[in-house]
Amino acid sequence: MSCHSHGHDHCGHSHSTTNRNRLLLTLVLAAGYMVAEVVGGLISNSLALLADAGHMFSDVASLGLSVFAIWISSRPAGSQRTFGYYRAEILAALVNGATLVVVSFFIVYEAWQRVSDPPDVQGGLMMWIAVGGLVVNLFGLAVLHGGKEHSLNVRGAWLHVLSDTLGSVAAIVAGLLIQNFGWYIADPIISAVISVLVLVSAWRLVSDSVWVLMQAAPANISVPDLETALAETSGVLEVHDLHVWTITSGMDSVSCHIVSDGTQPHDELLQRVRDVVIDQFSIDHVTIQIEPEGFLEPHTPV
Repeated sequence: MSCHSHGHDHCGHSHSTTNRNRLLLTLVLAAGYMVAEVVGGLISNSLALLADAGHMFSDVASLGLSVFAIWISSRPAGSQRTFGYYRAEILAALVNGATLVVVSFFIVYEAWQRVSDPPDVQGGLMMWIAVGGLVVNLFGLAVLHGGKEHSLNVRGAWLHVLSDTLGSVAAIVAGLLIQNFGWYIADPIISAVISVLVLVSAWRLVSDSVWVLMQAAPANISVPDLETALAETSGVLEVHDLHVWTITSGMDSVSCHIVSDGTQPHDELLQRVRDVVIDQFSIDHVTIQIEPEGFLEPHTPV
């Protein structure tokens, strides 16, 4: 006897629609201001401003990828893809994180090239264009904030916008230092510092995405505690083949085999075990197989 519980469909669709709308709005804002920053960076000869524009360009690409991932992940499952396309959002998060890593290394390299001979920069123009970028980015952060805790895909997009926000702040600070003190070296130094901070967050996103793709147990679920809770359930003699993994953000899964001690009807034991998983560990995608004591599964030929 086995149990399959799937209680996420309606909620998952609602979250996807909301996240898609958040991403689309942010995409329009980022694309609109990216052009202004590229032109302003070229006119003012500011690496910090061009770095911010580069981050914003990667935002536009990543936001477009994130929107596409949400669209394709909503497609129904088929006979060959029984989980559907849920993992598309995780792949998008991985690509976004990897892109941020590359962009961060590139900006650090460019900054290093400029430290020895910092060029003249129009600090005033650079600063005011960065102020406009900061306003746009702060609005984008606010729009995406509600979805970043529940979706790696949205979190990846949020990190891109955060990197732009930091870049805008860096450009403003560098512009002030250049305009008031003539410290042209502030432009590459601040750009490098911000890029390193972005690199740390990007690496964490890449790591989390790979963790999901490797079907590791979610960080918020203790597998030993889950196994103990199942083993201590009345009527359970043994727990084996316990697996916990994440299909996509917010959709954790459990599968296990439960050996009955024979004192409980299997349907009652099944319900009791299922309730433990759902109520105590908040996992609603559950597959449980109830086995009698001494049950031998067929061995797979080597």
